[in-house]
Amino acid sequence: MASRETKLDPNLLQATRKLLWGNRVKEEVFSRWSQGFMFSEHEATALIQLEGGPCAVIAPVQTFILKHALFCSEEANGDLNVSEEMAITFLFHGLLEILLQLASDHYIIVTLEKNVNTTVNDNNTQEALQQDGGGTNPKRPRMDKDNFHSYLRCHQCSSTEELKTCMKENLSSFTKEYGVLLYLYSVILSKGIEQIKNEVEDPSESLIDGTYGHGSQSLINLLLTGRAVSNVWDHDKEISGLKMRGIYKQSYIGFLTLLEHLRYCEVGWFLKNPKCPIWLLASETHLTVLFSKEKGIVFPATQEMTAKQVFQKFDNEGNGFISTSSLGQLLQELDLGSEKEFVDVVRNKLDSENLGIITLSSFMQEFYPEEGSQGCPNRFIVFHYNGLSQSCPQTKVAYQEGSITLLVEEEYDMQIVVESTPIKTCLETKWPFIDITWKDNHVPSLN
Repeated sequence: MASRETKLDPNLLQATRKLLWGNRVKEEVFSRWSQGFMFSEHEATALIQLEGGPCAVIAPVQTFILKHALFCSEEANGDLNVSEEMAITFLFHGLLEILLQLASDHYIIVTLEKNVNTTVNDNNTQEALQQDGGGTNPKRPRMDKDNFHSYLRCHQCSSTEELKTCMKENLSSFTKEYGVLLYLYSVILSKGIEQIKNEVEDPSESLIDGTYGHGSQSLINLLLTGRAVSNVWDHDKEISGLKMRGIYKQSYIGFLTLLEHLRYCEVGWFLKNPKCPIWLLASETHLTVLFSKEKGIVFPATQEMTAKQVFQKFDNEGNGFISTSSLGQLLQELDLGSEKEFVDVVRNKLDSENLGIITLSSFMQEFYPEEGSQGCPNRFIVFHYNGLSQSCPQTKVAYQEGSITLLVEEEYDMQIVVESTPIKTCLETKWPFIDITWKDNHVPSLN
């Protein structure tokens, strides 16, 4: 049974616009976000991004398309050269999974009013189309932002089955122009504005920069994990008396960023080690995707990893050590023993010089000496995706194949010094000692 289409409450619409765009958004920025989810003619399962900005939605959706194409479907055999119908099926499952991981008690699917004339636009659109070659250029919006918002309609879904049905009925809305925005509004309203404000670090900051059009880390995290937290480290941290929220558990999709190499942020184990070998890669201004068909390069969280994460809760500054006064709490939280006599014995052993500190390495060696013994292939094939055609070889959006070799530190030091690349630098935040070769010697761009 088709869900009933209703108008959005004006106050809810205004609150949604403010949360997403802030108090003001440039028409040019809105225009750049006004595209649908469209596949490349050169790669069956690769989404194309027409202009800068919407990578904050398109790239995360791409990761879930790959998850279903490679690891979830009965037809998943590693072959991404699928039919158009199958690619749309993977898109459906990817969009659905992102909504379901919000774990809401109800969902809202946002579409445009049926039969709306999307050619109604501001006076500058025809001139822009002429400058861009005329015709039906998909880069240009057919409406300005106010007209767009006046035509928004919502479909309420009170169960998972209703959501699936509604998504199937309205999937074409997401593949047409404005589809990325319609899906984003669906995510925001399904999650709930107040819930998002409770999760972000600064509720006054918009999820999209109204001046430059970049999506925030909170928006990226919302799509990847279902929670709009502002940080990418593991668990919560208390810094200067403020509780800073991080990632709570191992996610299906990972995240690596060039900004960690520049020491602007800290990516935790959960995002560096996802359940599927698929990572979102962030430069300063763009998002791309790295993935592999080799499942052996990812593994579930271990006791050793849990111990490291708990240790880091007592090491908020990331110094690699904790005060001996925190040892009892640490041991208790890890169920290693909390009796005073036992704590004293451990303290004396791990701080034999009475420096008042216990290092992470000494603690791990004492209680988890087999840490790091998990097997991982030292050579595997990866693929890189960039949705911007101007950043791809021959301006064709297609996966670029590469081969990664994991080295030990001694082998790495013996390598002839070669100029690093942004993508290699980004990947070294997860694999510190790697050698990468790219097919046809074309190094992928992170921008």
